[in-house]
Amino acid sequence: MRSPKKAQSTQTNPVLNAQGVKVYYGDFLALQEVDMEIPERKIIAFIGPSGCGKSTFLRCFNRMNDLIPGARVEGQINYQGKNIYDGKINPVKIRRQVGMVFQRPNPFPKSIYENIAFGPRANGYKGNMAELVEQSLRRAALWDEVKDKLKEKGTALSGGQQQRLCIARAIAMKPDVLLMDEPCSALDPISTQQVEELCRELKEQYTMIMVTHNMQQASRISDLTGFFNTETDASGKRRGKLVKFSPTEEIFNPPRTQEAKAYISGKFG
Repeated sequence: MRSPKKAQSTQTNPVLNAQGVKVYYGDFLALQEVDMEIPERKIIAFIGPSGCGKSTFLRCFNRMNDLIPGARVEGQINYQGKNIYDGKINPVKIRRQVGMVFQRPNPFPKSIYENIAFGPRANGYKGNMAELVEQSLRRAALWDEVKDKLKEKGTALSGGQQQRLCIARAIAMKPDVLLMDEPCSALDPISTQQVEELCRELKEQYTMIMVTHNMQQASRISDLTGFFNTETDASGKRRGKLVKFSPTEEIFNPPRTQEAKAYISGKFG
């Protein structure tokens, strides 16, 4: 089964281009064939019920599925004109350019300063580290809150501050793309609002792809939305599929497919 028609992009060269991507866990096909073009400097949201392949597909963009025993990706994803699943490509280098922010804040048990400096230093950064730390924290809208306590542990910050610290840590690696796997699910409403405002600001410089169970969040901040769902295979197992990928207003106002309409109206999920 081929994937639904992908959203049209105004970009001649999308930053990421997925072609015929399938994901297996062992012999089980967990995510059916997906085609998708990701344009530059947009916020992309992935929505859908649990188990539909949203996070699985997100991890394809920086080869994080390589770290899961038994996981296998077929098809190709082109980044800067190269298939990142080519055997000659170093996945560690891909992860520098396609950063990841996880569901729960995971700052290192180090100082705020070292949380930002650790990655660039490990990768041979030769510039002014203090400037890079400040710049990264400013871009994550955190500098004014932590500039007088850079030597304190990052783990001592509030949940929302920790998540912005993790975003700053990703920014410090100077990526092109930021992947976010439910970045607000563990945060309170005020912290969620702060992260959403930050995402709107960051899309001036980065492409952002976010998995979210919060449909209101997707409708508020994303430019394009991919709606994923599940279906039952011949053996009775549920596998994920991409139903539609289009401008967000086409997904929500009103939903253009019956599956999306049922999910958004709360009939399942």
